[in-house]
Amino acid sequence: MFGVRRLISRHTRQLSRSLHSDIAFAFDIDGVLLRTQEPIPGASEALKLCQENRVPFILLTNGGGTLENQRTSFLSDTLRIPLSPSQIVQSHTPFKTLVPKFKKVLAVGSPSVRDVAETYGFEKVVHPMDIVRYDRNIAPFSGTTSERLMEISQEAPGLDTEPFEAVLVFNDPRDWGADIQIILDILNSDKGMLNTIRHEATSVPSVPIYFSNNDLLWANQYKLNRIGQGAFRSVIKTLYAELNGGISLQDTVIGKPTKVTYDFAHHVLLRWREHLLKSEAAHSAPIEMPLPALGVAPESSPFRKVFMVGDNPASDIIGGHNYGWSTCLVRSGVYRDGDSLPCKPTIVADNVLDAVRTALTS
Repeated sequence: MFGVRRLISRHTRQLSRSLHSDIAFAFDIDGVLLRTQEPIPGASEALKLCQENRVPFILLTNGGGTLENQRTSFLSDTLRIPLSPSQIVQSHTPFKTLVPKFKKVLAVGSPSVRDVAETYGFEKVVHPMDIVRYDRNIAPFSGTTSERLMEISQEAPGLDTEPFEAVLVFNDPRDWGADIQIILDILNSDKGMLNTIRHEATSVPSVPIYFSNNDLLWANQYKLNRIGQGAFRSVIKTLYAELNGGISLQDTVIGKPTKVTYDFAHHVLLRWREHLLKSEAAHSAPIEMPLPALGVAPESSPFRKVFMVGDNPASDIIGGHNYGWSTCLVRSGVYRDGDSLPCKPTIVADNVLDAVRTALTS
């Protein structure tokens, strides 16, 4: 084993001049680097190996609920490796591009998404719990206690006088009963006005709805996979159809495996590479980078290979494969040997460190 490690180390040192310019990685987080909040063995070493060899990498996750600088700060402390907010694309990071388009939005997810949406620049942000606070009868079966409701909600002026312009699902909702009811109310309202209902059945909702990912399953510390935002979306779409004579809901889904998110992430990866080429360190303090346009692919790429490293075949692997990237499927999260695969991964490894070592020597 020592001889193999020495060979890899020597090989990667020999390649270090070129690796920083023509090879790159995109790492999923949950199930690859962390399991819930605990580091997966080898995760820190894998990222350090990339930094030591000046290999550009970003974190590309369908997780979210916090600001990018908060997430990278936590990861830096947990994995003991410096990371920049410019290196992460969370599921809802592309929502930043919607700020000029919408003024008043319903921000769905954990209580923290209010701060995320406001920091992104949305002028009027309402959380579903604000609406429950406004009138508990709107969601009679909410599981949120009155004490907790007062902790996480705010008074929201203009709830019934100013229309909503969009529904943005930032991360997995916490009170499904209340959130489902409120979202359906707004989607079927008269031009986005709360307490109203339209009279025509159509696939186009009264206001557009955006889901930040469509993951049916994800992995935490429990031994079996848990359902995620994709399951929540399925419920919304099923009930919308039931309320509209069987007509399907028109919605927008981003996050892995969608091309729109991979295009966005590709731009971020290119800009991080440019930053590395201009700096001597393999990492840096937070820097400001231009925001990529949503739905616009890079005109060209200098990368010979980009490896998408993930644990979820249905988002990480099929998304990277369809985008033309190489893929590394790890066994430390959602995937189990014997599971059906939507495509053949480039590499299958026990963990992220083995994946990186194999990719760097391939």
